[in-house]
Amino acid sequence: MSNSRYQVNERGFYGNFGGAYIPEMLYPNIKELRERYLDIINESSFQEEFQQLLRDYVGRPSPLYFAKRLSERYGAKIYLKREDLNHTGAHKVNNTLGQILLAKRLGKEKIIAETGAGQHGVATATVCALMGMECIVYMGEIDIERQRPNVERMKLLGTKVVAATCGSKTLKDATNEAMRHWINHPTDTHYIIGSVVGPHPFPDMVARFQAVISEEMRWQLKEKTGSENPDYIVACVGGGSNAMGAFYHYLDELDVQLIGVEAAGLGLYSGESAATTQLGKAGILHGSKTLLMQTEDGQVVEPYSISAGLDYPGIGPVHAHLYETTRAAFYSVTDAEAMEAGLLLSRTEGIIPAIETAHALGALEKMEFEPNDVVVLNLSGRGDKDLQTYIRYKKT
Repeated sequence: MSNSRYQVNERGFYGNFGGAYIPEMLYPNIKELRERYLDIINESSFQEEFQQLLRDYVGRPSPLYFAKRLSERYGAKIYLKREDLNHTGAHKVNNTLGQILLAKRLGKEKIIAETGAGQHGVATATVCALMGMECIVYMGEIDIERQRPNVERMKLLGTKVVAATCGSKTLKDATNEAMRHWINHPTDTHYIIGSVVGPHPFPDMVARFQAVISEEMRWQLKEKTGSENPDYIVACVGGGSNAMGAFYHYLDELDVQLIGVEAAGLGLYSGESAATTQLGKAGILHGSKTLLMQTEDGQVVEPYSISAGLDYPGIGPVHAHLYETTRAAFYSVTDAEAMEAGLLLSRTEGIIPAIETAHALGALEKMEFEPNDVVVLNLSGRGDKDLQTYIRYKKT
């Protein structure tokens, strides 16, 4: 593991958060992953294949783009890390590619996944097509309706999309269904979790695969500014994988301010929100101890966000730890603030962002900068999947 206080320890915890709280049926799977993932990931043959596919298939490195007009508006030097330019349109493919290579080396034959906005589902379906593996993706019934283009993409790629029809019919429920499937098919199936959530070692594993984002940022910033370190890194947080990728190589660089941005929905205290750090308390969700929104008697509160990818009642245990230790600051941005920020980027830089990313952009309105501050915002995904939501918003 690592000596960093912000990385996972040998017990699978980040400070007070993490661990593996799982049904007995899943112990063999989790034990196998925990015992083998680091050795496999660190094999030279694994790294060679992973790096080659990131370069030739995904299209990495993703550019670090100086957003001139956005910088003039906010009075700082704002750079956009263009994860939206990856194959499949988001950061998610970094992780799915790493995990499918791992699954192959573990001898697994089938893949399952959960998805909210559909980007992780598409990225999983994509790598399963690439590797010729059977794939089932669970997705909330509501998310299927609001992310229809991504559902059709998954089907075109040969993946079976199964609707989660219980609870809020969103990401939490899709994750529940995927976990249930895995319990019933433990030997031949690998579950590609899409974010830094779930039982250990998933949060650490996903973070390691997404760390390519901050790895590239360091040399790209050095080229453009003369320093590897920015003043701020800003990223949206649902479960938190794009944020963790952007933060990873800067966790111990205390002069770099880490900013996570959550979805406030219709307002922080409206009862229609997904701002976990502001509204949550410690509890167990999807196999790990973390911060989650819950009632007095411990029932999970249904989250809400206009963004399907941030519509999650918890947060990755690593982010819960970053929040508790104040290593990262967390902002919350409402639906309306996010939509306006997304439209602003579209009109000032010619880049239509995913609504998840638009939440991160919305936080710029709440921050105060010095003219020489270097700000990197992780542009985690492109807005093609959200065009209908943007169009509906403009009409209101």
